[in-house]
Amino acid sequence: MRRARRQPWRRWWPWALLAPGLLWLIGLYGLPLLALVPLSLSEPVSRFGLETVFTFHWSNYREVLQSHGPILLRSFGYALLATGIGLVLAYPLALAIRFRGGRWQPLLIGLVVLPSLSSYLVRAISWTSLLGDSGPVLALVHRLGLSGLLTTLGVLQDGRLLNTPASVILGLTTNLLPFLLLPLVVALQRIDKRLLEAAADLHAGPLRCFTQVVWPLSRPGLVAGLLLSLIPAAGDVVNPQFLGGPNQRMIANTIENLLLVQLQAPRAAALTLVLMALISLAVVLQLRGRGLEELPLP
Repeated sequence: MRRARRQPWRRWWPWALLAPGLLWLIGLYGLPLLALVPLSLSEPVSRFGLETVFTFHWSNYREVLQSHGPILLRSFGYALLATGIGLVLAYPLALAIRFRGGRWQPLLIGLVVLPSLSSYLVRAISWTSLLGDSGPVLALVHRLGLSGLLTTLGVLQDGRLLNTPASVILGLTTNLLPFLLLPLVVALQRIDKRLLEAAADLHAGPLRCFTQVVWPLSRPGLVAGLLLSLIPAAGDVVNPQFLGGPNQRMIANTIENLLLVQLQAPRAAALTLVLMALISLAVVLQLRGRGLEELPLP
C-alpha cells in the first residue's frame, strides 16, 4: 500500500526538479525563437525603420539562401575545421592528463581552462596583436623561413596572417578547446585502469588497447565535446569581426548586418531560423544511435 501511494510522487518528482530549468529555457529561449517565425514571414514597412507587417512573405527564405548561402557554407566550413583541429589537439592532451597527469591533473585542467576566465572579446583583440603585420608570430614565421610554405598552404595571404581564414580558424580553435577537452577528460576518467591491465595480460599492445578499450569508452565524451564546440563555433561573431576581413565574415556577422545596418529584420529572422535548423540537424545526426544519458557531463 505504501509503495502504491508513493509511486505517483516518484513519477513526477524528476519533472518537478526539471521544471525551473525548463521554464527558464521556454521563457528566454523558446518563446523568442517562436517570435522569429512570424517576423521572418513579414515585410518591412519602410527602409528606415524596423517596423514590419505580417504578410506570409515566404520569399524571405529564398532571398537569404540565394544571397547568403555561400557565407552559410563558409561558416560551417570554418566551424568544422576549427573543431577538427581542436580535436587533434584536445584528444592527446586529454589522454596525457588522464593517464600521465597523476596528482597534477587538476592543475593541468586549470591551465587549459584559465584563458576562458578572461573576456571572449579581450582574447580576440589579443590575437590581433599577436597575428598583426608587426606581431611576434609573423616575425617568427619569417625568421624560420616558413613564409613560402605557409603561403602555399594558404595560411598566409599577401604576406599577412591577420584578416585571413587561418586567423579566424585559429581564434575559433583556441576558444573551443576547453569545450572539447573537459568532456574527453571526464569520459577518460571513467575508464578503469584495470581494463587496460587486463588487455595487457591478454597480450594486447598499446595500439590495440587504445582501439579496443580507450577509444570506444571515450566516444561519449567525444560526442559531447563536438556538440559543445561545433554549435558555438558556427554562430561565432567576435573572431570573424576582429581576426577576419570582409571575405571572412561568418553567418552571425551577416545577421547582425541585416538587422542593425540594413534594417532588414524579416531577412535577419529568416536567416537565423535557417541557421538554427541546420544546427539542429547537425545535433540530431551526431546523437543518432546514441542516447543523451551516455554523454558525460563535466
